[in-house]
This record gives sequence, structure tokens and C-alpha cells, in this order.
Amino acid sequence: MTKKYFEHVGSFLRPAELVQAREDFEAGKITAEELTAVEDRLITELVDKQVAVGLEKVTDGEFRRANWHVDFFWGFDGIEKLNYGEGLHFVGVETNDDSALVTGKIGFTKENHPFIKHFQFVKALADERGVEAKITIPSPSQCLIELQRGSNLQKALEVYPNQAELVEDLAVAYRSAILALYEEGARTIQLDDCSWGIVMDDDFHQKMTKGAVPQEVIRDNFLHINNKAIENLPEDLTINTHVCRGNYQSTHLTEGPYTKVAETLFGKENATSYFLEYDNERAGGFEPLAEFKNPDKVAVLGLITTKTGELEDKEQVIARIKEASKYLPLEQLWLATQCGFASTAEGNLITDEDQWNKLKLVKEVIDEVWG
Repeated sequence: MTKKYFEHVGSFLRPAELVQAREDFEAGKITAEELTAVEDRLITELVDKQVAVGLEKVTDGEFRRANWHVDFFWGFDGIEKLNYGEGLHFVGVETNDDSALVTGKIGFTKENHPFIKHFQFVKALADERGVEAKITIPSPSQCLIELQRGSNLQKALEVYPNQAELVEDLAVAYRSAILALYEEGARTIQLDDCSWGIVMDDDFHQKMTKGAVPQEVIRDNFLHINNKAIENLPEDLTINTHVCRGNYQSTHLTEGPYTKVAETLFGKENATSYFLEYDNERAGGFEPLAEFKNPDKVAVLGLITTKTGELEDKEQVIARIKEASKYLPLEQLWLATQCGFASTAEGNLITDEDQWNKLKLVKEVIDEVWG
């Protein structure tokens, strides 16, 4: 049975000092070295707060990123930053327009990818404090969907007339990045993944593809690229995945239960722990959890929302865990927040105190239900 840890999905609200420092850097008022010094200090303080609340795996809060996903893509060879001209339309708000464009053959060079140094820093902090450093990166399928999104597809086809070759190169680049992080001491790598929303949400699928590519084909392509990227990894490396429906300034992008993806995602993707959004009716019921056939896999129920500061009722949370246990044994269930607190630098519409109270509640429930 997979050992379970008290861990957070990943991101934390950016302190005002960090937001200001990033603005000053963009305006040319401070140097890159000065920005890094601010990031280093605030990440150190964040790690100490995570340890104090009891987290056994800590992250850098994604403090060095503006976005949870594209910042990682830009570190690959053959992929460059793009201002798309239009953001994604979440419910009631449009995101920033940062995107990623294929400009050459995709590959990975350890010396060129900034996330390696980012992890080295948080790993040293974690080692000093006797906890584990975890790193979160977007899934390969998330990168694929960005590279093929809208007008980006035209450039991708210029470089890769056969898109199957793009998929293979991207998977190999991802696997190389994962192994490079492993070499630096990473033993838990989390693949954050909103891409499955295009399969779960019929309206979003129609909007993104105009119905040109069946959901079943997309689902199978996602499974292929994700599993290709994480095949034949060291046995002591844990691969988590986090599947949600979007998290931007407390809003969401997609809806729909896990039903259409459960057999593939839960049964066939080779992750160990699945952090699942289950904080409201958008996620549907717990019935799809029955597709966890492998007893070594864990479904981490995201019953505590990060989108609002209101604290959930502990007894109601416990009641929902008991309901979920009708479909999957309690030994294969665990608890976390539904997402991070700040998937982008803007953050959710909650307070710093709110995010720590949410994590304290998670720990209380874990101790009571599984303690």
C-alpha cells in the first residue's frame, strides 16, 4: 500500500512584497539578482510556515512563476514564450494571454531549464528541516494542448508536419526533465493536469475543437503522452497527478464529472496518487472512484476548496469521505485541498490567513479519520 503524506497541492498566495518586486523587475527598477534575492527569502519563510503547519512535503509555492504551466514549457528547447493576444475565458474573467509556441524540434537541456535550479533551492531548505521537497510541473498532455491551441497549431504543423512526432519528442523531453529532477533529489514529482476537462466537459470540447476531434481520441492521446513521459522511471520516484477544472482568481474553466475519463485516467495512467477536485457539484459524484482497480493507487479527495475563504464544516467533510468510501476503500482515500491557492501570480480571492486555516483543517480531518 502506498504510504500517504500530509501535503499541499502546490501553490500559495504571493506575498505583496513579491508581487511588487516582480513589477519592479519588469519595469527595470531592480535587477534579476535582486528579484531572486527577494524570492529566495520569501520562499524560505514559506517553507518554514509549511513545516509549522505540519506538511511532510513542501514546495516553493510556485513563487518564481507567473503561471503554473507555461513557465515550465518555456524551459524546453524548441518552445518559446508567446503572448497569444487573448486569454482563456474562465467564468466571469479572462486570464493573462501567456502561451507557448513550437519554434523548433522539442528537447530538454538540463543547464537551460530554470526549474532545475528552482528545485535545488527548495530541496536544500527541505533537507535542513527534515521534510521532503516536492515539485509540481504541468502534465505533458497540458503542454500538448497548449502547443496545439488555436493559431498555435499552424506553427506546430510547420515544425512537425506529422504531429505524432511532436508527441513523441515532447514525451521524451518530459521524461528527460523528470530524470534530471530525480538526479537532483526529487522523489515526488506532481503532474498538474487540467487537460482532461476537454474530455469531461462537452461544451468546452466543442469550443476548443469545433467537434473536429472526438473526445475519445483526445482521451487516448492524453493517456499515451503522459504514460510515455513517465515510463520506466526509478522505483523510488513517486509520480502524482492533480486533475482539476481550472483555478484562476477563484473561478473555473470547465465542468463535468470524472465519468468519461475514469477508466482511462484512474485505471490506465501510471500515477500513484491522484489529487482530485471534489469541492462542489462540478465534479459530480464519487462513483467513478470505483475505477481505481490497483490497490497501490490513492485518490486524494479535494474536498476543501481554495476558491473561497469560508472554512468547511469538519463533520460534513468527514461525512463526504465516508460516502466516497462506498466506492473505494478508506485505505485508498486521502484528503487535500481541491487545488493550489494561486495557480497564477494573481492568486485566488482569499487571505493569507484563510489558506493556512484550510491546511489546518485538512490536517485535523486526516488525524481524525486515518490517525
